[in-house]
Amino acid sequence: MTKTKKKRIAEEKHMAWRVSRGLPPKPRPPNYIPRDTPIINAVSKEDRIAESRKFDEQAAEEMKQKINTQKESLRFRFSGLEMSDRVKKLFDLTNGSQKEVVKAQKERGMELFQLREGDTGSSAVQVIALTTRIQQLQTHMTKHKKDKSSKRGLDALYVRRRKVLDYMERKDFDSYRKVVKTLGLIR
Repeated sequence: MTKTKKKRIAEEKHMAWRVSRGLPPKPRPPNYIPRDTPIINAVSKEDRIAESRKFDEQAAEEMKQKINTQKESLRFRFSGLEMSDRVKKLFDLTNGSQKEVVKAQKERGMELFQLREGDTGSSAVQVIALTTRIQQLQTHMTKHKKDKSSKRGLDALYVRRRKVLDYMERKDFDSYRKVVKTLGLIR
């Protein structure tokens, strides 16, 4: 008798033994759920949409509060000092260079999603930083259409941002939704 035939006979004996005990002939997978089992925790589509809208409204309200509590941005990080209106006009960002304006814009965006003071590594803050850099490169690419190396860098930034967003979607869905809604990303 061959090995294969012995193995088949042993399997048939085992299946007969399982049937005699009232079990199915072959064991089921570990998390097997029969098709006729009713789903208990199902939520209707309308309830899911209502819950999603409620969450979005709460997140929008929270963002508005954070934006309102942000300090006024001035050049050279002179935000916390008391000064006269004439001096404030000198240090206003309207008098700053493009680099200073972008830097302040990036810092204000990062402050909205920081988990603690000085946080630059959390996923939401990384997405904000990447998005500001992407916006800078997009404006650069509108002027310099033939700049292929910048285009390549822009594509790499898109990929990095997408990977961080994918990670956030898996690990921290609530902050993912807030970031996507705030930045107006299409995902």
